[in-house]
Parts: sequence; C-alpha cells; structure tokens
Amino acid sequence: MTPKVALLGAILESNRFAPPAELADFTSLTWLKGEDVMTEARAATPKLATEFAAFVRAMDATGDWAPIPCMLAASHPAGPVRESVIEEVIATCENALRTAGPVDAVYICNHGAMVAEHDHDPDGLLMARVREVVGPKVPIVSTLDLHANISQRMVDACDLIVGYRTNPHVDQIERGEEAAFSLRRVLAAGTLPKMAHVKLPLVPASITLLSAEHPYGTLIDYGQRRQAEQRSEILNVSIFGNFLFSDTPDNGLSIVVTAREDLAAAESLATEIAELAWSLRRDFKRELMPIGDAVAVALDHDRAPVIFSDAGDNPGGGGSGRTTALLSALHAAGVEDCLIGSFCDPELAQDAHAAGVGQTIAARFNYARDLSESWTQWDQPFEAVAEVLALHDGTVVGEKGMTAGRRLVLGPSAALRIGGITVVVITDRTQTADPVFFTMFGLDIAAARTVVVKSRGHFRAGFADWFPPSRVYEVDTAGLTSPLHDRWPFAHLPRPNFPMDSDSVWPRG
Repeated sequence: MTPKVALLGAILESNRFAPPAELADFTSLTWLKGEDVMTEARAATPKLATEFAAFVRAMDATGDWAPIPCMLAASHPAGPVRESVIEEVIATCENALRTAGPVDAVYICNHGAMVAEHDHDPDGLLMARVREVVGPKVPIVSTLDLHANISQRMVDACDLIVGYRTNPHVDQIERGEEAAFSLRRVLAAGTLPKMAHVKLPLVPASITLLSAEHPYGTLIDYGQRRQAEQRSEILNVSIFGNFLFSDTPDNGLSIVVTAREDLAAAESLATEIAELAWSLRRDFKRELMPIGDAVAVALDHDRAPVIFSDAGDNPGGGGSGRTTALLSALHAAGVEDCLIGSFCDPELAQDAHAAGVGQTIAARFNYARDLSESWTQWDQPFEAVAEVLALHDGTVVGEKGMTAGRRLVLGPSAALRIGGITVVVITDRTQTADPVFFTMFGLDIAAARTVVVKSRGHFRAGFADWFPPSRVYEVDTAGLTSPLHDRWPFAHLPRPNFPMDSDSVWPRG
C-alpha cells in the first residue's frame, strides 16, 4: 500500500513586542501551495525550511509514498501574525485535505512559538483544525524548534512531536529524517504512539538555552541517554526551552516524551526529566557584557580576535536589525579592524548601489525610519562618511551552521567602510548566523580583530572555525530581544514562574 501523506506548515517565531507579521513577511520568505511545495523541497538548494526538505528526501528514500502538499508558509521572526494571514493558511490546508480525500498521515512543519492577533496559540489552532478534518485515527507528526511554547492543544492534536536537539540549530536535517523514519514505523505498526507532556513554571531566556552548555545541554543529554536506555518503548524525547518574548500562557520549559504504546512509560520519563530540570532552575541565568566593556575589549590590541553578539537586536528573535548603539560606540572610540553584520536598511543599501563601488557616501542609518512606534525606539539614526567597498545582489547559499546549503535571498546588499569598521548592510531582515554574510563580499573574517553580529546564538555554529566559546561575548544592548526579564511588560506569562518569581514552586498545589 502506498501511503498518502499530507504535508503542511506555518513557521513563525513571534515576539509579542515586535511589529505584526503581515502577509508580505511570508510571501517574501515562503508562501508555497500545492506542487510548488514539492518542487522547492526537492531543489538542490531549497529555500524553505531545512527539516521539511529533509522529511521529503527521507520519505523518497524509504519507499513509495504519495505526497499531498497542502501549503507551507514561513516568515522571519516577527510580532503576532495577522488573523487574516494565519486563517488563510489554515483554510488553505483544510481545503487541500478535503479535496485529497482520506489520507494515511500528516506531517506538520511549524516553529511552535507563533502568536496571532486573535489567539495565543495559532500553532495549536492549526494542528487542531487539521485533526478535525482527518479524524482521530490518522497519525499526525510534527517537527518543532526547541524554542517552541508547547500547549496541551498541540499535544492533544498530534501523535508525535519531534523537537530540535541543538542550539545553535544544526540538526534540522536529522530531525526531519527522524520524523519521516518514525512515521514509517508508525504506519507499519498500525498503532498510534502515546505522548506525555510536563510543563514547568520555568521561563528561561534564550541565551541560557545553549545545547552544548549546562544546564540546557545537561537536560538534553540526559533525555537522550534515558531514551536510548528505553529504546524498545520510548520513541522520542524532546525538551523545549520556550521562547520568552512570545509572552503567552503556554510559556515555560516543556518535556514531551512519546512512547510507542505505553503512556505510563512516557509519563514516568517526562516527570523524571522535569524533576531534574527543576532542580537546575537556578542555573538558567547568564551575565551579559556592558557596551562600555565591549568597547574596551575592542580597543585592546593584546588579545586574540573576538566575536560580539549584539544580543538586544537579534533578527532571529524578532529584532529590527537596525539598532545603532553598539556601532556608534565602537565608531566613536576609533575601533579598528572590525567587521559588523548585518544591518537591515534597504534605503542605505540602495544608496550604496546607486553610488557604486569605490565611491564615498554619507551613510545614513535609519534616516527613512519612522520612530513613532514602540518597536522602533532603539533604531536611532547614525550617520558617518563611508566608502562603498563591495556590492552584492544578496542571493547566496549558506556555508556553515544552521543555514548551510540553504538558499538565502538577502536582497541588495553592501559592504561599507566607516573608519576602521566595515559594516554589512542588507535588505531582508535576517540574523547574521552564517559567515556568508561577510564572505559574499570577499571580506576576510580571519583578518578581523573584532567581529560583531546581530544574532543571539546561532552565529556560534557558523563562526566556530574562528571563535571558540572562550572568545564569544554577548553584549547587553537594548532592542526587541534584550534577554532581561525585568525590561519587558509581560502580560500573559504564567505566574509565578522562575526566574521572575524566586519563590516559585513545582509541583504546584
């Protein structure tokens, strides 16, 4: 029997405090329907989500199947999605499923931390609506980012949830393949797996969720070790750190364990991992480097090269990619041999292209920016004389880390020399997690004394060849992704929680 497998997804990590995610935010990245989904998934360098393409390749390699591509939509991290946009995605998927008739399985590729204008949990809404169409006996498998905010609605709608295990995210291929292999096993067995979910009143910031470091790495390693020990019964262990800036009632570290048949085994292991996580809660704290200290390090010539994360302005978490405080401070101090990437400033990129390579321009950052909205308050204008070093159309293929082998469309881009600092300017708002943002201009990362990236954590994988963890610094900059809890007017996080409430207890009651 050739299984009919529906494929769909809506990928968005929502920062409650960022501008809403509009239709244009999706159409500029991924807005594919029907067979266009499969064409892109099977491309040599697909632009769509890596795990989605990996799922398709794994299904192709493991036997006959009849894919039913419904729709895949994705936006860069942004604010709450417009109701009309997510409802169009859901309606498109529902209609495609009904048109296809009975299916044997469904694969949903989401991020898991989406917020909508009308719903705190549109990921769960999509999954629940799909379940209503296909019925209770059709297996639904989903892949999610490890920053997902897991809701009970999501767990109730799905039969298997496969979360990333690495942060920086470099295992999307493996997780897409795992979802496909697991689905094949479920279809062969003819029985649905059983999932257990435990959520803790622990709401850590993303900077504490590095999978190669304690405490998050300790939890993931423990979960994988226990899964291996119980591999005859346990199908998957996923530990979701949550995405603080979504500000939803479903925030909190979640453990999701899937058993092949025995729900009690899944519940027991999920509780065991949750108890370990709660015992480590005080370790989910991290210090940031003040801007003044970062400038002092940049001016120190008697040290090895370093890389700074502009932590408060990470486009990968909804940041604007346009804050100028760190650039301004480094420029005022006369820092030399410094690379900074990447400012999302389409107007400045166009000015550079109009001038041409070798020309001198007045580089005006944010000069066309409307600063009246709350989310633009940190995007202050900055102006300096700049030489246009290089220009690029912005279409590249990722080299390392989470975007390796993935086609990126950054739009018209430029490298500008401002004193001793070379600044990369792009059109599409994307975090600088890959060295290609510099190398596409022929810039030598190894020759720089200081590198600054607008990225929170994923740059660690992309730039590991040059900067080991001992030479990575997260700078305390202001912006839409400042990871300090007390700087935000959270309205929906479950309270009490740790670290916001030091007297939080678990289990409650």
